[in-house]
Amino acid sequence: MSEMRVIKVKQSVLANNDARAAKLRNELKGKGVFLINVMSSPGAGKTTLLVNLINKLKTKLKIGVIEADMDAIVDAETVASKTGVKTIQLHTSGECHLDAKMVNEAVDFIGEEKFDILFLENIGNLVCPAEFDTGAALNLVLLSVPEGDDKPLKYPLMFEKGNAFVFTKMDTLSVFDFDLNKVEERIMRLNSKAVFFPTSARKDEGVDTLADYLIRLVEDYKK
Repeated sequence: MSEMRVIKVKQSVLANNDARAAKLRNELKGKGVFLINVMSSPGAGKTTLLVNLINKLKTKLKIGVIEADMDAIVDAETVASKTGVKTIQLHTSGECHLDAKMVNEAVDFIGEEKFDILFLENIGNLVCPAEFDTGAALNLVLLSVPEGDDKPLKYPLMFEKGNAFVFTKMDTLSVFDFDLNKVEERIMRLNSKAVFFPTSARKDEGVDTLADYLIRLVEDYKK
């Protein structure tokens, strides 16, 4: 009878990634660079929020942006042209997430010593990005009102891994079936330390509060 072996590839891949991520996180901490991993589904408003947020922060903090897409430069061009901060594009060649190795390469390329904050706009996806530690100091998860308040039930890992949650497109609340109290309760069941920021980047509502929160985090991070 021939011998059969089962190799748990995913566990091995994730363990290797976690080790890389921990190393990167420690290196960035030593340099005072606060890496923010921005995650959401496609169309939730990551780029629009980042443009608004960066324009509020860039006079106080040195900011760089790493934009990730499978194969496009649209978001990187948008951020660079509307904020003026250094932005690079990271193509994943079809991968639906970023891992620590990809992020490490991008961080080396952009030159992390120059920045207080590096924003990492992950691939638009509520599944795969949550599985891979990127080495970030903060996981910032966006959920837009048009998506509905049931997403923490459908994609629990994303809401377990997040640290801060931004509800986007709040100006459309009267149009869609979205219960803010209900979604916060659902996230808190998964993540008791979660903090929430209702925003409308289009109407510039709630973004100042988020900006102040990030400034405080960076100040504490550098102590």
